[in-house]
Amino acid sequence: MNTLFFARNLVPAAALAFFAGCAAGPDYKRPDAPVPPAYKEVAGWKQAAPDDAAGKGTWWETFQDPILSGLEAQVASSNQSLRQAAANYEEAREVARADRATFFPDLSAVGSATRSHPAAAPGFTSTTANNFSAGLEATWAPDFWGRVRRQTEADVTAAQASAADLASARLATQVLLAQDYLSLRAADEKRRLLDNAVESYGRTLKITQNKYGVGVAARSDVISAQAQFDAARAQAIDVGVERAQLEHAVAVLAGQLPSELSLAPLPAFTLAVPTPPPQMPSELLERRPDVAAAERTVASANARVGVQTAAYFPDITLSAEGGFEGSPLDRLFTAPFRMWSLGGNVSETLLDFGQRRAELLQARAAYDGTVAGYRETVLGAFQQVEDNLAFLRILEKEAQVEDAAVTEAADAARIAENEYKAGTEDYIYVLTAQINEVTDRVQALNILQQRLTDAVALIGALGGGWSASDLPTRHDVLERHSQDGAAVAAPK
Repeated sequence: MNTLFFARNLVPAAALAFFAGCAAGPDYKRPDAPVPPAYKEVAGWKQAAPDDAAGKGTWWETFQDPILSGLEAQVASSNQSLRQAAANYEEAREVARADRATFFPDLSAVGSATRSHPAAAPGFTSTTANNFSAGLEATWAPDFWGRVRRQTEADVTAAQASAADLASARLATQVLLAQDYLSLRAADEKRRLLDNAVESYGRTLKITQNKYGVGVAARSDVISAQAQFDAARAQAIDVGVERAQLEHAVAVLAGQLPSELSLAPLPAFTLAVPTPPPQMPSELLERRPDVAAAERTVASANARVGVQTAAYFPDITLSAEGGFEGSPLDRLFTAPFRMWSLGGNVSETLLDFGQRRAELLQARAAYDGTVAGYRETVLGAFQQVEDNLAFLRILEKEAQVEDAAVTEAADAARIAENEYKAGTEDYIYVLTAQINEVTDRVQALNILQQRLTDAVALIGALGGGWSASDLPTRHDVLERHSQDGAAVAAPK
């Protein structure tokens, strides 16, 4: 019943579609996605000095760190995960190119040579015969119903999705490298902070030992001062573990062996927190490569519905052959032995027990799934932006309070040490004040590190300067260029 229905209704429609230049199946329309009029968390988010460089392709230059810039430049050419993603894109391009080739006829050279001696009836004789043939044979399946067009469309958009995946992987790698590098520099600063604390605790230990030597300090004070001194030394040494891991991670992200990269500590930790300008929410869909990849995947799934729709229509094949056939061989390529033929073939499945219908419904379900995935990707993109806007806004307030706490703790430690020297306070007062100062300084450094890494995350959430206009066009996918792959892998 289903077969007869499609034969009566869809075949005439398909013929009309062909002569109108259309293809079977639905034309693609970008699905709707939820887009807020404004970012919720941008309210109250102070952006005193917007850094336009943070929204450009080389956004890491906003940190004005030549070492970081050099490492980021190595990511596109040396990172192995990106090389794999670039190879995946090239594979997707070749699939699309193979589809396009089926638009054109197949041309084959054919030839044969036979020597035969047929059986003879009693009283008759038979002779040995030679027969030779050579020529060209062409076959062509015109794309009347648009199946090839839809298949090419599906694979071109799949290749574009692969290119967007490559851009997304590149951005994620660049973001991770910057975050690891900034965390490494924060570890260096933490080591300097703890080394200063060790030096300060050493002075206090010396004072306590001197006071104990003249009988004005208890033995317990000396033990406490020694314990505090050793604990700070252990913490300073422990920072080396984290730093080594970060240095190794940076090396691998830059495409190097961990043993090949050594980053010497900088004289000071002076990096400022960038303030990337959050563009309008409506622009985010054009700035995120992962959103573009999801959208192109929807387009590919839509085209595959057309491929399955075209399966309901007849297969039409045209053929032509021309050449020479006969014997003897030395006279084969002469006019009397010339031959040619033209022909065509039409086939239509009359009964498939629902196979084509199931495959069409499968394609439609796959399309519905990609639409849901696209909308989920959009929601996740907005969540990431909102999260990082909130983090930066809240952490800025926390940093202000913590900076005040550091100043107060430093004053308290200095006063406590002076009073202890004067003999007006017990050592426990000094111990508490010094521990509070170091704790507050470490916490302030942790907040600064988090603000830096969250700023990088926000840049990544906003697309890192990428644009949907960077996607390869249909022509880019199907045509061969002298630098295929290299241009895609280069940073935008």
